[in-house]
Amino acid sequence: MSRLSRLPRHLTTAALGVICALSITSCSNGSVTPDAAAAPKRPAADGSASASPSPTATPLSAATLGHLADASVNIADGQRIGVGLPISVTFKRPIPKAERADVERQLKVTANPGVTGSWAWIKDRNLHDGQRVDFRPQDYWKPGTEVSVKAGPSLSRSFTVSRSLVATVDVRSHQMKVVKDGAPTQTIPITAGRPPYETWNGTMVVLDKQRKVFMDSRTVNIADTYQGWYGYAVHLTTSGTYLHENTRANTFAGKQNVTHGCVGLASDGTARRFYEQVIPGDVVRVVNSKDQVAPGNGYGDWNLSWSEWRSLSAL
Repeated sequence: MSRLSRLPRHLTTAALGVICALSITSCSNGSVTPDAAAAPKRPAADGSASASPSPTATPLSAATLGHLADASVNIADGQRIGVGLPISVTFKRPIPKAERADVERQLKVTANPGVTGSWAWIKDRNLHDGQRVDFRPQDYWKPGTEVSVKAGPSLSRSFTVSRSLVATVDVRSHQMKVVKDGAPTQTIPITAGRPPYETWNGTMVVLDKQRKVFMDSRTVNIADTYQGWYGYAVHLTTSGTYLHENTRANTFAGKQNVTHGCVGLASDGTARRFYEQVIPGDVVRVVNSKDQVAPGNGYGDWNLSWSEWRSLSAL
């Protein structure tokens, strides 16, 4: 129904037990090799030598220990996620740029089967610069992957990539195509954001979902005011983009865009059925709209190219 907080216009991997000191590595049969396809070999001084990194014996500084003590991770221990969910580590206070490399060296991801991935410092929409660092693979996680993450000496999580679901919303044709584990399963009529409230363009990741959400346009000064409860709400961005049930979709889905930025599904069971199958980490791609969603607006990490993503590592 609405992008609740709208601006105008609008989880590197290393082998098991190896600290992520490279800006980009890949695992194969338990070994660590450089990502030669992504970048040429460079000297060891710039953090991507061809040899595996060795854990440093230097004691952690008080500042680094303090940052890690305040860290939190976005994935619960034992959680089953969709293929698009990055690992996101956030901190209570901004970490100065000079200290980010030391912190990043203490962030360790292991995966079976191995993946190529990298950490990147992201400006979260609701946090200060230096309070969030994300890890994502070069491509979506492979279903069945077992992943562990450690952030310093005391914080660890293990989770499983459950299966792949990618829903592509075409705001021009007013259709959403759902592909599950590589096979098309549904084409669903939708209604999206009308001008000047176009739905964000680009790749978003399911943050969570709620049976009902109260939406109030007064919180973002939209002149065309509305307030109300909306059901089967799949949360896509921290700015308030949802994919949810909307009675107006009973008339306009498949025909016309009439919302304030969200993606509306009909109340004849269409919204409920989609809601029941999605999990955090599922991917929703919006095409043929305007204003690409920012990396830090939810998990918009996939809107950066691989080279752009790697450049945001502190290593």
